[in-house]
Amino acid sequence: MTASLNLIVNGEPRRAAPGSIADLVRALELDPAKVAVERNGDIVPRSTLADAPLGDGDVLEIVHFVGGGQGEDDTWTVAGRTFTSRLIVGTGKYKDFAQNAAAVEASGAEIVTVAVRRVNVSDPKAPMLTDFIDPKKITYLPNTAGCFTAEEAIRTLRLAREAGGWDLVKLEVLGEARTLYPDMRETLKACEVLAGEGFAPMVYCVDDPIAAKQLESAGAVAVMPLGAPIGSGLGIQNRVTIRLIVEGASVPVLVDAGVGTASDAAVAMELGCDGVLMNTAIAEAKDPLRMARAMKLAVEAGRHAYLSGRMATRKYADPSSPLAGLI
Repeated sequence: MTASLNLIVNGEPRRAAPGSIADLVRALELDPAKVAVERNGDIVPRSTLADAPLGDGDVLEIVHFVGGGQGEDDTWTVAGRTFTSRLIVGTGKYKDFAQNAAAVEASGAEIVTVAVRRVNVSDPKAPMLTDFIDPKKITYLPNTAGCFTAEEAIRTLRLAREAGGWDLVKLEVLGEARTLYPDMRETLKACEVLAGEGFAPMVYCVDDPIAAKQLESAGAVAVMPLGAPIGSGLGIQNRVTIRLIVEGASVPVLVDAGVGTASDAAVAMELGCDGVLMNTAIAEAKDPLRMARAMKLAVEAGRHAYLSGRMATRKYADPSSPLAGLI
């Protein structure tokens, strides 16, 4: 019987049968075509792995590509769907669909909100959003923008489901045109009906922890409190209530509306929100693509800050360097 070999693989001792490096890679249930191997300090070309025999005492490093950024495990899930990006972007106010698509790519977003509007029957061949943003690659989140009653919102989302088969939807029922604040009575009514029909509603709401819990009870799969009025760019106006919503929620919490710049997005994430939704902050920036990248980085930075646990605040100074032993 052929003696096994003593190896060090990725820093750990391992015994293996004689053979090639490719044989070892396959024995580890890896694909030789998807890894890189270093042996005793030298990189072994992938094309030669099958011809490179293992030697007793070899020290091997086997690596592959993984996602960068926040880490493989830092994902979030809504209605059984898991996402890596915590930034959701809208699809309105851009100069054209091409710019919109470029901004989505720059943002790294995996979800875009889409409004449901009538087809232009006078020009049925006019460009459509799906020509530029592929719904097979980016999750479409139909919303009820512009609806002021529960009935309007329910009708809109029924049509959206018929058009694209979408059941993960964004529900918003507005109370009036001036502030675009949600009408919570109508919102709750619509949420209950939609959840009963098999929809998974992510719901735009006031920044009220009681209303957020009522929406959960009504079937909301995520609550989306406003940071400030839609399109205002005022940033997070009430950090206390947003934090209370986060602490009390058993579904994802995403700030929706009011973000104006990257620091606003970072604040939302530092409060513990699962994500941020924005449209105007990117679309109306002088350079939308640069702002989209800024928002991507801000969301990631805010998430890292939240997970790391910020230092305690103090009333007085606390020197970084010890005062003992001064010259």
